Amino acid sequence: MAKEKIVLAYSGGLDTSVILKWLKETYDAEIIAFTADIGQKDELDGLEAKALATGASKVYIDDLRDEFAQDFIYPMFQSGALYEGQYLLGTSIARPLIAKRMVDIARAEGATAIAHGATGKGNDQVRFELTAAALAPDIAVIAPWRLEEFREQFPGRAEMIAYAEKHNIPVQASAAKPYSMDRNLLHISFESGMLEDPWFDPSSDENKGMFVLSVAPEDAPDQSEYVELTFEAGNCIAVNGEQLSPLQVMEKLNELGGKHGIGRVDMVENRFVGMKSRGVYETPGGTILFTAHRKMESLTMDRDVMHLRDSLISKYASLVYNGFWFAPERLALQALVLESQKNVTGVVRLKLYKGNVIGAGVKSPVSLYNPDIATMEADPSKAYDQGDATGFIRLNALRLKVSSGVEQNKK
Repeated sequence: MAKEKIVLAYSGGLDTSVILKWLKETYDAEIIAFTADIGQKDELDGLEAKALATGASKVYIDDLRDEFAQDFIYPMFQSGALYEGQYLLGTSIARPLIAKRMVDIARAEGATAIAHGATGKGNDQVRFELTAAALAPDIAVIAPWRLEEFREQFPGRAEMIAYAEKHNIPVQASAAKPYSMDRNLLHISFESGMLEDPWFDPSSDENKGMFVLSVAPEDAPDQSEYVELTFEAGNCIAVNGEQLSPLQVMEKLNELGGKHGIGRVDMVENRFVGMKSRGVYETPGGTILFTAHRKMESLTMDRDVMHLRDSLISKYASLVYNGFWFAPERLALQALVLESQKNVTGVVRLKLYKGNVIGAGVKSPVSLYNPDIATMEADPSKAYDQGDATGFIRLNALRLKVSSGVEQNKK
């Protein structure tokens, strides 16, 4: 009989390399290694040969960068999503895409299970498995770090390195970088190791070599740089007048933002599983895009539509962070977001300088800003009668006066 097939999300690092071999031995199965190219750059070099040498029967390395930018990053940015006021959800938004493709491969290969190397303490396990549940509830999920027999065999990093050496698994494990990194088109994240101490300062001179996508703000050019972003229906379609695809926009903005030290965040966040964790993020292009999009909305979006959408930002961001990208409530919110964006069209000019993104102008053919109405001078359109504000204020003050009178009577 043919062996069972398992599709493994494979990065080539110590954990997933050991897991690949362990799954093959433990389940006597064919392991199909899958790596999504979502902007890791040179981290993908040599992965196919490494996976085959470790025991994979087949390897998929799929370029998903265009899909990632167009179908995941852009819709999320239209929503204005920001988790706990700081995090632009770079890792969170990548996981449903990876899991979606794993399910596709499992279907094509006739696999009965997918597997991942996410730990039992983190958010990624939830994101992978909720996506699988939404798209393929009949496919099993194997999470080795949640299996007692796996944890007993590998209580620490030393045991994993010894296992790799014993089985000639080609991995590089070193104490030179005592933290974990996760990179994609939108950002790079750093956590664990010395970063588990929230008093540790990664921006200090002796530690700032950790960063990959951006220079330190103090080392950025002394001369500011202007950039213009063109929007159509809430999506950036051009940078400095050059028409670009969503992928090209992200690559261009990452380059500009990194050059000027933009997009660094150091925060203690609340994981979905219940604990707090410390994460350090670089999101140079995303920070520029987020700022520009908000400024474009300020000129073109109806006030109450904006306030309604804004009231849902926390919910939307939590859905992405917690792994509910394919949940019906996220899809419903996305429909509202899409409707809100239909007139978010025009050009935003920004000034980039030493870690700062500074607004420097905005214009739109569908602008809701009318200088004749907003002017402090005489209104030539006579659209607004200042005397009308008297009744407006009186009506809004009525309940306050009544409430005040009740309080006074109680005394």
